[in-house]
Amino acid sequence: MRDRQRVWCPRCRGTLLAPTGSAPTAGWGRPPQPTGAPRAGGRPSLPPGLRWVAVRPGAPPPPRRRRRDLGPTPRYTSIPRWGLVEQFEQPAAQEPVRTGPSLSVVRMTLVTAMAVLGAAAFVHLVRYILLIINRTVLLNPWVAGAATWGGVVVSVVAGFMVVAAAVVLTNWLIARRAAAFAHLGQQEPRSVWMLRAGCLIPVVNLAWAPVFVIELAAAESRQKWLRGPILAWWLVWVAATALSIFSIATSFTSDAQGIADNTVTAIVAYLFGLAAVLLALQVFFGFERQPVERPSKRWVPVAVDPGPDRESAHTPAGPEEPADDGEALEARDRNPAA
Repeated sequence: MRDRQRVWCPRCRGTLLAPTGSAPTAGWGRPPQPTGAPRAGGRPSLPPGLRWVAVRPGAPPPPRRRRRDLGPTPRYTSIPRWGLVEQFEQPAAQEPVRTGPSLSVVRMTLVTAMAVLGAAAFVHLVRYILLIINRTVLLNPWVAGAATWGGVVVSVVAGFMVVAAAVVLTNWLIARRAAAFAHLGQQEPRSVWMLRAGCLIPVVNLAWAPVFVIELAAAESRQKWLRGPILAWWLVWVAATALSIFSIATSFTSDAQGIADNTVTAIVAYLFGLAAVLLALQVFFGFERQPVERPSKRWVPVAVDPGPDRESAHTPAGPEEPADDGEALEARDRNPAA
């Protein structure tokens, strides 16, 4: 035993006494044994209360550190977002900017215009029936006034809705053309004021507005599918404009037959106007079914069977007939999808 820090018992913290030859008094149920009595192995036994402890030479070992309490196991209600995060910079997509009216606005305006034109045609039809009845029966003043002023009011509303539809379609056409030419990497060949003047000035728009639409279809490579709807809309629109001008010109008559004829002309003009707006809506849907960013023409790989020209191109030329390298390369590198 060493003298340093070995004066207390590590278990009971009692004072450690040096071994002596005197044996402790009996009284704990153990018979006293003589000090230094040899054991079975031939080694002398120690007095009671003492034992041999193997200690390495030198300074005592440092005290062992107690393991720090780590606490409860951490639990997360969701996936933790801390840690190293690698940021990838996405290249900015060059998408054409659409600044015109939305699809729902254009559709709602055209549908409302068609409803008003249909209502105007129906009111004038009722007015024509009342004119026939008035030839033999005197009408009530309230009924006659309602038929007369109802036709005037619905005609004014129909005129406003036709102008609104023309303005909305013009704004859509300008925005669509700008996006189409921007997608192609080209500049708009028509100025904004030219587009507005060619689409909004009466009679002038009959010649220029369809041209602008055809140019848009050509820029988007859709003239094959939209040629028929554009031509039908153009013809019906010209007929509706001619009937409207004729109806306005004959509306100042005062005789009964002239009023009846003008009413019939107005009914036909409103029906043609309804058909023109309907065909314009079909042309609009023909463009909007496919975005500008998705072109109509796509290249796909096609399997081509090797023909006699390709076999002859790969056949080595003999010593007597030199091969034409230009024709062989052209036949071999020809694009099968072209």
